[in-house]
Amino acid sequence: MNDCIFCRIISKEIPAEAVYEDDAVLAILDVHPRAWGHAMVLPKKHYPTILEVPSGELGAIFAAVQKVTAAEQKALKPDGFTIGVNHGEVSGQSVPHLHVHILPRFQGDGGGSIHSVVNQAPKADLEATRKMIINELK
Repeated sequence: MNDCIFCRIISKEIPAEAVYEDDAVLAILDVHPRAWGHAMVLPKKHYPTILEVPSGELGAIFAAVQKVTAAEQKALKPDGFTIGVNHGEVSGQSVPHLHVHILPRFQGDGGGSIHSVVNQAPKADLEATRKMIINELK
């Protein structure tokens, strides 16, 4: 996709600070980091969200997330990590190309847990919600 900035980075049209690459992914440092070592793992094939990725390709993406996280643990020695995916514009996904953020976390960094991202009352109780989800898995 020529209009996708991540596809252009993957094809080397746009330079980036790569930290890992294999046949399936490219991991780069975020150009607008939220933390020291903020990286993103990008699948080389263009998938707007996780729902478009064939299940057989997810393992390679998350294996790369694990490798980059392990390397950052050794190199930067953070106190923890927040790892996540913004899925869809409402969640903050500004580039419609799946990417997994790896954010090293340091004591006193001012960030919160993933639970601090949203705080909205459920529309149904747990049992009703479970049934709705299970019905879609059939």
